[in-house]
Amino acid sequence: MYSIGEFSRATGLTVKTLRFYHEQGILEPSRVESGSGYRYYSDAKIETARVIGKLREVEFSVAEIKEILSSHDDDADLLALLESRKAEVQQRMQIDRRIVRLLEDIITHEREASQKMSNATYSVERKQVEPMLVASIRMTGKYSDCGPGFGKLGRKFGRHICGKGLMLCHDGEYRAEDANFEVAMPVRRGEPVDDIQVKTLPGGTCLSLMHLGPFDELSRSYAQILQYAKDQGLEISLPSREVYHKGPGMIFRGNPQKYLTEIQLMLKS
Repeated sequence: MYSIGEFSRATGLTVKTLRFYHEQGILEPSRVESGSGYRYYSDAKIETARVIGKLREVEFSVAEIKEILSSHDDDADLLALLESRKAEVQQRMQIDRRIVRLLEDIITHEREASQKMSNATYSVERKQVEPMLVASIRMTGKYSDCGPGFGKLGRKFGRHICGKGLMLCHDGEYRAEDANFEVAMPVRRGEPVDDIQVKTLPGGTCLSLMHLGPFDELSRSYAQILQYAKDQGLEISLPSREVYHKGPGMIFRGNPQKYLTEIQLMLKS
């Protein structure tokens, strides 16, 4: 018979752990002296301790181990349980990898937005935009109704999205209730599905203006960029584009005063 200290050395389990396992009824001593309360363990208990240790390593709970020990007496009987735990761990790993990718996307998005905010001149510029493959949904209604459209694009294309969300405004005027617009996301590849188109937006020269602040104040920046086009005698082609460098986040709504929207007016060639 082993004293609890000797048994601790033989099994690699601390005395505190052995007392806990005794209290939980999964590793009871072979004998407990009535007067002193000293615990003693037989050689046969070493094998049980080994099994408990292995099960704890693969994150079986004490309650699960108690059930296993009471209903199984052979390693072969544990195979199905171990296979099930293996599948659970693999599924958790997949979830963890998705979480890591999501965190990476959030971090990259916020860093890029902060950089653009610090570099923005908030004055009209001419710039070249390259052709861009996008997935888009044509919508009619209020501009503020765009959220569900972006949500659908995110669900359908997920990891294929490769840039900032944008809105294509097909009206040559502001329309409060029946605006004609598209929500779009740049994608690496994809096929049309349901009401989602996949198409290439043409490149070309545009007027660009960064707007810092809430969406409902965009009209001030539109006035500035349209006045610039008028002063320069430039002709604008539809649709105009709004690129959302920083807006409501994937987790928090954020501060509308820090939203960063780029207005792009494509110039007629």
